[in-house]
Amino acid sequence: MDVTSLGYRTDLAIRRLSGSEISDRGSHLVIRTPANPYFWWGNFLLIREQVRAGEWSGWVAEFAREFPDATHIALGADRPIDSDDWSDLGLDLQVDTVLTTTAPPPATPGTVTAEIRPLRSDQDWRQMADLRLTLPEAPPDPNVAEFTEAKVAECRALTEAGHGVWFGAFVDGRMRAGAGLFACGDGLARYQSVETHPDFRRRGLASSLVAELASWGFRQMNASRLVMVADPDYHAIQMYRRLGFVDAEPQVGLQRPPAM
Repeated sequence: MDVTSLGYRTDLAIRRLSGSEISDRGSHLVIRTPANPYFWWGNFLLIREQVRAGEWSGWVAEFAREFPDATHIALGADRPIDSDDWSDLGLDLQVDTVLTTTAPPPATPGTVTAEIRPLRSDQDWRQMADLRLTLPEAPPDPNVAEFTEAKVAECRALTEAGHGVWFGAFVDGRMRAGAGLFACGDGLARYQSVETHPDFRRRGLASSLVAELASWGFRQMNASRLVMVADPDYHAIQMYRRLGFVDAEPQVGLQRPPAM
């Protein structure tokens, strides 16, 4: 299953750890996550060959064949996209930035006092789900509550199996930010879902979380390189760069959300 993109390689590593089904069709991979059918990027095609103009409709049809009950479309591209006829199919282009670091970031105390620690109890994981449902960035999906419950259960199972850790930043006992880090083999560890409650943003909670997780990853996981995937148009990417993360490559995908 040769995949060039560092972003997708680490995505697939976490999918395997999570029990997703990955089928090799030669020109593409089919990734299925039966435990969470509402997870767009847990149920997608990863196209390994160059897609030429006029071929995107064929890939949309292939997605429909593989996922006949899906209400979304998700097509990952392991190679650069050099055509734009996908726009006629109602697809949205998603280009994220893959960043990496090989050294722990400096400590970054925030402007609010918080306890930063791994999630442990049922209540901690319940708070993680509650935090996610407060985020304005939540996906426009009528099944967002079901998606969130299944995703939190998956993250908890990964941590309890020893594949990584999920940290929360707790302010007066309430989880106001969270993020995960999971081992992906070959010395790589991948961050997952750096999230902050809207009322507690720009107070240093996310910076502290990212730095604490990095130290944990290098120390406890013996990681040699940490991987972060971020929206290049969202302000958080500048925070990651200040912490020492450097741009490595773009990660490209096309998606169509379910109709609301």
